[in-house]
Amino acid sequence: MLFDLTGKTAVVTGTSGGLGQAMALGLAEAGASVVAISSSNSNATVAAIRELGGQAEEISADLSNADILEDVFNEARGFFGKVDILVNNAGIIRRTPAADHAAKDWYDVIDLNLNSVFFLSQLAGRHMLERGSGKIINVASMLSYQGGINVPGYTASKHAVAGVTKALANEWACRGVQVNAIAPGYMTTNNTAPILKDEARTNSITERIPAGRWGTPDDLKGPVVFLASSASDYLSGHILNVDGGWMGR
Repeated sequence: MLFDLTGKTAVVTGTSGGLGQAMALGLAEAGASVVAISSSNSNATVAAIRELGGQAEEISADLSNADILEDVFNEARGFFGKVDILVNNAGIIRRTPAADHAAKDWYDVIDLNLNSVFFLSQLAGRHMLERGSGKIINVASMLSYQGGINVPGYTASKHAVAGVTKALANEWACRGVQVNAIAPGYMTTNNTAPILKDEARTNSITERIPAGRWGTPDDLKGPVVFLASSASDYLSGHILNVDGGWMGR
């Protein structure tokens, strides 16, 4: 029963595929109703949840536009009348050497990867604090700890996501709202496709992962359900590495 999400409503961003789709499915499999938000569409995600017998709705929105976030959150809350769980997954990456990194690339990444995380958390937090309970799960990264190569904006945003997670947790844990983050390791997604095309680099990364393989989106199902459920009620401000042991190496 600790992991049962029946009767809960989860809002998940970045659900057109990849990590967001898998986490939305995992939450639905645990019993949650899901509102899937993506800049394109989440038709496949919603269809898969409904095929399971679950409840799901979708919103198409550009979350990098801070001016619309309150309307988006209110629309999401309106589907099922409340928000118990928020998963801030939506994000982009721009790969350019730091010396050549365009200002637009920097701001595009920061607006979506960081600003939307804070402002959606703020909106959800107000709602959850009024009710005295809630779970906010941010998606950080191994680059919340490391510098990476050719991704200065992404690295900055993910360091900041870890910091925001801890800051909100410090304020809200005593009022029944837990804020934590998942830091995925190397995952086979569209974001890592350019790396996977480089056989030498892919092999060098795989050799460093104690598990001996890259992660898949389904590897996040268990962790997100744990952080969304009552099993994690005394966990707050934690960055959960789901990395096959990468950070312990």
